[in-house]
Amino acid sequence: MAGKSGREISAVPENGLKSKILSWEGALVLILIAVNILGVSISPNYTANNVFREMPRYLAETFMLFGMGYILVLGDIDISVGALVCLSGTIAVLASNAGAPFILTVLICLLVGLLGGMLNGIIATKFTELPTMIVTLGTQIIFRGIAEVLFETWGNGGGTASMADTKGLMLLAKRIGPFPIAFFCVIIVGAVMITILAKTTFGRKIYAIGSNKTAAYYAGIEVERIRFICYSILGLLAGVCALFLLTATFGSNTTTGQGFEMEVIAMCVFGGIATTGGKGNLIGGFIAAFIIVCLRIALGQRNINTQLILVIIGLMLIVSVLVPSISSALAARKKKRSA
Repeated sequence: MAGKSGREISAVPENGLKSKILSWEGALVLILIAVNILGVSISPNYTANNVFREMPRYLAETFMLFGMGYILVLGDIDISVGALVCLSGTIAVLASNAGAPFILTVLICLLVGLLGGMLNGIIATKFTELPTMIVTLGTQIIFRGIAEVLFETWGNGGGTASMADTKGLMLLAKRIGPFPIAFFCVIIVGAVMITILAKTTFGRKIYAIGSNKTAAYYAGIEVERIRFICYSILGLLAGVCALFLLTATFGSNTTTGQGFEMEVIAMCVFGGIATTGGKGNLIGGFIAAFIIVCLRIALGQRNINTQLILVIIGLMLIVSVLVPSISSALAARKKKRSA
C-alpha cells in the first residue's frame, strides 16, 4: 500500500538485511558516507578531530529535530521554535548578567522554552479550528518581538546581549576525548525520544492521531492532551537548543535562531517523516541531521557562501520528497502494464 508520502508501506514488515539496505534509512546512511568522502576530498582540514571540534555550533539544532518529529507525525507543524530559541537564549543571558548562578540560568533557559511550547500547545488545543501554521506564526512574531524589546531595554545595544560570566558554559563546551559533550547529549536525548515514539503506547497514539485524528478521538485517545504534551516537549527542546547554542556563541542577538524552524523541518522530511502525519520515524531524521551537519562543516571549510549551502540543503530536501513519489509512480505504471 502506498502512503501519503508516496513510499510503499508493507503490510508485513521485512526484517532482512536486503530490506534494511534498500530502506530510506539505509539510503541515508550511504548518503552520510558519501558526504564524508566529499568532505575529505574537497578539504584537507576535514578530519574527524576537526569535524567534532566544529560540530557543537550545528548540533544545537538537532535537539529540536526530535520534538519536531513528534509534531509532524501528529500532522501538525510548529514554525515558532527558532524565535523561541532566541527568546530562551536572550532571557538566559540577561539573567546571568543580572547575577543569577549558572544552575539557575540553565533552569531559566529551559523553563522559557517549556513555557513557550506550552503556550503553543494551549492555543493549538483550545482553538482547534485554527491551522497550527497560523498559530505558531503568531507566536513566532510574539517570541522574537519580546526578545527584541528585552535587547533594547537591557541588552548591550545594537540588538545584542553577551554573557559576562561564561565559566559554566565552558563546562558544557568541553570535550570527552575528541567528542564534544553536546554530541553525547544529542545521542542520549535521541535514544530516549526514538524509543518513546517507536516502542511505547504514547508513540503509537501519536501515529494514530496523525493518521486520522477523528478516528483516534473515537477510539478513546486523548487527542488534545497528547498534542499539548508534544508541543511542550518541543518547547523544552528549544530551550535545550538555546543552552547549547550559548556554549558556541556566549551571547544572543536579534537573529539568533533565525531559520532554525525550516532547517529542523528539513531534517525531519529528509529523514522520511511525512508532513501529512502518521508516517516516518526519528531514526531517519537523526541520520539526516548528521548529513546536514557534516555537509555544513565540509562546505564551510571551503568558505562556500552560507546561502549556497542553504540552496544545496533545499535541493536535497526536494529530491528526498520527489524520489519516493516518482519511484512509486513508476512501480504502479509497471504493475499496470504487466497486468
